[in-house]
Amino acid sequence: MRRGARRSMGGTARLGHAGLALLAVLGAHCRGGEQRDDGIIAIGGDITEIVYELGAGDRLMAVDTTSVYPPEALETKPNVGYMRQLSPEGVLSVGGRHVLASEGAGPPETIAALQASSLDYVVIPDDPSPEGIVAKVRAVAAALGEQAKGEELAARVASRLEDLAEKRTRIEGPPVRVLFVLAVRNGRAIVGGEGSSAEAVIELAGGVNAVTGVVDYRPLGDEALVALAPDAILTMSRTSERHTLEELDTLAGIKSTPAMRNGRMYQMDGQRLLGFGSRTPDAASELMDLLYGPISK
Repeated sequence: MRRGARRSMGGTARLGHAGLALLAVLGAHCRGGEQRDDGIIAIGGDITEIVYELGAGDRLMAVDTTSVYPPEALETKPNVGYMRQLSPEGVLSVGGRHVLASEGAGPPETIAALQASSLDYVVIPDDPSPEGIVAKVRAVAAALGEQAKGEELAARVASRLEDLAEKRTRIEGPPVRVLFVLAVRNGRAIVGGEGSSAEAVIELAGGVNAVTGVVDYRPLGDEALVALAPDAILTMSRTSERHTLEELDTLAGIKSTPAMRNGRMYQMDGQRLLGFGSRTPDAASELMDLLYGPISK
């Protein structure tokens, strides 16, 4: 297992006396539990699925709540919590010595504590692009010391991405304008804007993001939703969210869209759709079929 080249050298300085005292207490606690020199804590569902595809699932000591695939990950491994709301206690108490974490993990003070601890903390890049997926596979494989297997998996993923790109060239007619809704909260739709992973997967599927002038994920009111006039609306299924397609039907702005009037409302597995892991090429291909129907060869 290589050391985390991207470990922050300023982590200790940012912790302060209270944080260092916490680490001392947690270190003493962890020494009393099971320890494995090759034990891995995966923070990020995309990372977890790649670890399993590389045949290293037995080395996982714990995962986060986004690690829903394969199902056995959350069913059989300790859960350290949601990747953006981690606590040092939760991560340090499970006995692993190596953390493979998405660069989106947080909060910052927890990451600083983990980087200042004795753990090997490796940041895995999270670039939502075809090149980023391949780079992610290689980064996880390198952290595991499984470069040969990583190259094999990277080649398979790259091949599926090439097939997807070729499939996009056979789309007929104008591109479908897609509105991605992450959630419904307080009567407003949280939509995927410019630069979001939702926009990236829509483009992989040959569509166009209907949201412009909004960056990342932001709430929109009814008037803004009506003005977008999307051809299709995409949302996701996941057990941690209460929203459903039925909840979208309660929003007046959604009811007024061409997508709703024409029955073009689609729902897909969230982690598979937005995780930009090894399953993303297949998810984008499935989305393309939903948007355009069967594409002739």
